[in-house]
Amino acid sequence: MNINAEYVNPFLEAASAVFKSVMNVDLRRGKMIIKENPEPSHDVAIIIGITGAINGEVVYSMGYSMVTKIAEILAPGMTEEQIKTEYKDIVGELANMITGNAMNLFAYSGKSIDITTPTVVDGKDFTITLVQQTTLGINLYSPMGQLEMNVALK
Repeated sequence: MNINAEYVNPFLEAASAVFKSVMNVDLRRGKMIIKENPEPSHDVAIIIGITGAINGEVVYSMGYSMVTKIAEILAPGMTEEQIKTEYKDIVGELANMITGNAMNLFAYSGKSIDITTPTVVDGKDFTITLVQQTTLGINLYSPMGQLEMNVALK
């Protein structure tokens, strides 16, 4: 298994920067694990496809309680009912910010990759077909909850 840190770090740095600047929370890196595929462990997942110098997927996932806390910050004043119907758009905005930051970091480092528009899915009533390849799973912890990042690149 050979997942190069120079392709993983921009996604870690981008997520950390967005959570710090937008949510005012730090993401603490937990242990890394090797998985057979990037299947998310939590209820809500953000799937980002990658092509170019490398190919694969980055999948961020989090529980509903974290999604609710994000919604309360990004869309203050929403009722619980509104959050239930709008959370995919709210998390999508967060995903766009992370992806934009990652693209800038890749451009700055001279790496040529393309990143798809993030897709937000609900894991409870959704089956995702992801690339079946060795994946680096990284748990990121914050006061808002746990964010899982799965990186499957080749």
